[in-house]
This record gives sequence, C-alpha cells and structure tokens, in this order.
Amino acid sequence: MNVQTKREREKRLVGEMIALYCRKKHGTRKGSLCGPCAELSAYAKERSDRCPFMEEKTFCQNCRVHCYRPNMRERIREVMRFSGPRMILYHPAAAVRHLISTRLEKKRMGTP
Repeated sequence: MNVQTKREREKRLVGEMIALYCRKKHGTRKGSLCGPCAELSAYAKERSDRCPFMEEKTFCQNCRVHCYRPNMRERIREVMRFSGPRMILYHPAAAVRHLISTRLEKKRMGTP
C-alpha cells in the first residue's frame, strides 16, 4: 500500500472514531461534529498529512514519535479509548484490520 493510501485510510478511520465519540458523548447527529470535536478532527487530519513516518508505522498510536500537542494528545486518547472498542460494532472490517496491524507492529517491534 502506498503512503498516500495509508494516510487517507488513517484520516478516515480517525475521523470515524471522532464522529462516533461525538455522537455518543455530545449527542450530535450523524454527519455532524460539535465545535471541539471538529477542531480535534481537523487537527488529527493535519498531523497525519504532515507525518514523516507514514511508511513505517501502522497507526499513530503505534508511532514512537508523538507529534500531537499534549492537550490534543489527551483528547485523542480519550476518543480512542471510547471509540476503539465500539468500532467492532460500527466498522467491523476496520476494527479487525486495526487489531491485526497493531499485533504485527508490536511483534515487529519486539513488544508483547
């Protein structure tokens, strides 16, 4: 898979996770985001567009260099903790692909 495809896939997945979080936590309608979640989504997409490690990593959470500002890193972690387990119900193929990729990355890095 080329770098641009990986970038687009990651941006789409993060966007879906933020949208799920926003719907469940903030009561927004499908297809819309509240102000703070829209800000986080734009920030996450911008960071993905600028990532110099896209070829080597599977997902941002597996990256050894965390380029998010500390406050945004905490916000995205909160979204991931909430949305991650729920993705299996909303986007099963993406969730399984993410689990496999994460497992392979951990094996490659030598971590359990």
